[in-house]
Amino acid sequence: MVRNIQLRVSLKEEGTLGLKAKTAKYLGVSEEDIEIKVQRKSIDARKPSIYFNYKLEVYINEPMPTANEYTFEYKDVSKAKPIHIIGFGPAGMWAALRCLELGYKPIILERGKNVQKRRRDLKAINQDHIVNEDSNYCFGEGGAGTYSDGKLYTRSLKRGDVRRVFESLVHHGATEEILVDAHPHIGTNKLPKIVQNIRETIVKFGGEVHFNTKVTDFIIESNQLKSIILDNLKEMEVKRVILATGHSARDIFYLLHEKKIALKAKSFAMGVRVEHPQQIIDSIQYHCKGERNELLPAAAYSLVHQAKGRGVYSFCMCPGGFIVPAATSPGEVVVNGMSPSKRNNLYANSGIVVEINVDEDLYKYEKFGELRGLEYQKNLERLAFTSGGRTQTAPAQRLTDFVEGKLSEDLNPTSYQPGLKSTPLHSLLPKFIGSRLRAGFKEFGNKMKGYYTAQANIVGVESRTSSPVNIPRNEQLEHPEIKGLFPCGEGGGYAGGIVSAAMDGERCAEAAIADY
Repeated sequence: MVRNIQLRVSLKEEGTLGLKAKTAKYLGVSEEDIEIKVQRKSIDARKPSIYFNYKLEVYINEPMPTANEYTFEYKDVSKAKPIHIIGFGPAGMWAALRCLELGYKPIILERGKNVQKRRRDLKAINQDHIVNEDSNYCFGEGGAGTYSDGKLYTRSLKRGDVRRVFESLVHHGATEEILVDAHPHIGTNKLPKIVQNIRETIVKFGGEVHFNTKVTDFIIESNQLKSIILDNLKEMEVKRVILATGHSARDIFYLLHEKKIALKAKSFAMGVRVEHPQQIIDSIQYHCKGERNELLPAAAYSLVHQAKGRGVYSFCMCPGGFIVPAATSPGEVVVNGMSPSKRNNLYANSGIVVEINVDEDLYKYEKFGELRGLEYQKNLERLAFTSGGRTQTAPAQRLTDFVEGKLSEDLNPTSYQPGLKSTPLHSLLPKFIGSRLRAGFKEFGNKMKGYYTAQANIVGVESRTSSPVNIPRNEQLEHPEIKGLFPCGEGGGYAGGIVSAAMDGERCAEAAIADY
């Protein structure tokens, strides 16, 4: 007999009997007579008490099935037809894995380095303020997702099979906890090994992965993509190309624009990172005064407010995490956030960003045409660079000083390794963004008592939330003007995170072979 049940366990109860014993007690059966499978786990931290909610599949007097819901049968593709994939982030990785399943050979061209060599360039930007344009927190094996919190939450449920992506991650080394957690994440300390395992799978079954290989031109004849030019001037003949270069590959946008290949300006969001001591967020969310209970994870939050007709919202919230420099070129400062798997750092950070409508808000940038959002983005990053002292030191301000419009005499301790410089962000940020951020922070302080505090810093700028450019495609996921070119993932404007990018990669792989 199989039963599906919902079990609600208080924080006090969670630390006593095991889950199996609780389930048996709830059903009024012997613990020896049941096997349980956790389908979903979440925390309800609303007052007055904290509860753990479990969705369980219970097998009573019968064995629990051991077979996995998904199997991944990769074929030897060493002599198969090639699919060229530009970029080895989540979209490119899952496009390649899908090619293996479908019997086609993925040939991956990645401008950056593998995860091991990439670490040296991350050290250089953190400690020496040196930005390698091809190897940084955005470029390299695994893309921007490798050195990130590894959040797996997505709303893109209609775009593909979310569970299939989760199972694929487990197949390549992620813990099975991601299959049941309501808001699963992997952690920046574990992602590099998983990414390496994916690469080893691709190579084992006959695919190719080429690092330090940058695409610099497309050769097109009669609206058909014929070949690509690499940075060593080598020309490579192609039939199908999946373009999965990510939202920060500006050189690709410029290249397509110069070749008069259709692009579209796309709305996006920009703002700052706010960083609190984690203990403050814990005390607000778990309504506790001292240290949080050891059974509870570092608390997260999600906030949104409408200010003057534009959304102001939290983005990529990282409990127990740290802020990192995410610039991809010298002369710019960009900040992002990430967390280790245990989320045990002293600070919580989140992007707080303002929606930007490229058709209504960037009229001063109309001369840049479809790249106007990109140019606006670049200008704010240059402003952060100059105001921070022309290094990777980031401009910052105490949260309350920013809202009240005064320079901070000093700043709070921070997780941002290159360091902070007290700067009047309230007057430096464009009024369009700054005024809405101030309104948003005030409202967030009303929603979360204690959030609005002088113990928090804001750090600029959070500008790479999504691509400011859309590379159009038709119903077959192919560029409407260039046959053989399949824009994919975040860089094309079709994803917003690891899972949605992975699903889009799979779809593009299927589309690329449809009439091959």
